[in-house]
Amino acid sequence: MTQQLKAAQNPPGERSDSSKALYGGKSTRRVTIHDIAAAKARGEKWPMLTAYDAMTASVFDEAGIPVLLVGDSMGNVHLGYETTVPVTLDEIAMLSAAVVRGTKRALVVADLPFGTYQEGPVQALRSATRLIKETGVGAVKLEGGERSLPQTELLVQSGIPVMSHLGLTPQSVNAMGYRVQGRSDEAAHQLLRDAKAAESAGAFAVVLELVPAEVAAEITRSLHIPTVGIGAGVDCDAQVLVYTDMVGLTGGKVPRFTKQYADVRSVLADAAKEFAGEVVGGAFPAEEHTFH
Repeated sequence: MTQQLKAAQNPPGERSDSSKALYGGKSTRRVTIHDIAAAKARGEKWPMLTAYDAMTASVFDEAGIPVLLVGDSMGNVHLGYETTVPVTLDEIAMLSAAVVRGTKRALVVADLPFGTYQEGPVQALRSATRLIKETGVGAVKLEGGERSLPQTELLVQSGIPVMSHLGLTPQSVNAMGYRVQGRSDEAAHQLLRDAKAAESAGAFAVVLELVPAEVAAEITRSLHIPTVGIGAGVDCDAQVLVYTDMVGLTGGKVPRFTKQYADVRSVLADAAKEFAGEVVGGAFPAEEHTFH
């Protein structure tokens, strides 16, 4: 962990109290990686959601969600791709800028999509710099631990906060498929090595996706930086969901680790049907919707 993050865990003259909480606290300024580090030191858990447009982002921001991820999951749920692999840097940049414009407080993290950092540190820096400069996001996320160590190190040294992503890494779906990662002793130890490598390179947080709860708990205990779980059990420092799964908008089969907190798909469908019925029946537009 960098000296910068160590200092953020215990800012001079600050006490640990509920007013500083990432979720439910009183601060209205933009959340930073220093706040994330301080939350880990307090033992505070916090939520993260994906967002892909200004309007949805503004709702989550007003609800107090402290971190929003402009994930390459947009490929599946927003752009109609079968996987995240086709997502481009242009697409990430356009939607990231929209999310930033729709928020006032949340730390906005943007994914580096497949093919924008795998060539090496210089490519990663070029891609991340574009996102930071053009969109205003506060951090970027990339997949891989030890294999992405040079990229993470250069980005952090260049002043770009990095969130790492381990376990099931969707950009590698063609190689690993969609299955739980880290079930064997060897695979679990590799995940721990990857997490420690990300921390040593300066990452401010690590996403653990589709990892056995026991493995995620051990990684969480072993790191000074927070873990963000998605299908990784309750012991992670934070939890993230793809928002369309959370609100029941996705439709069809969703991953086991998601939980539906609303049925927005049905609400939208009912509204569309009611509108259509009134148009066909001549009830809309009524006199109150008409100009003379």
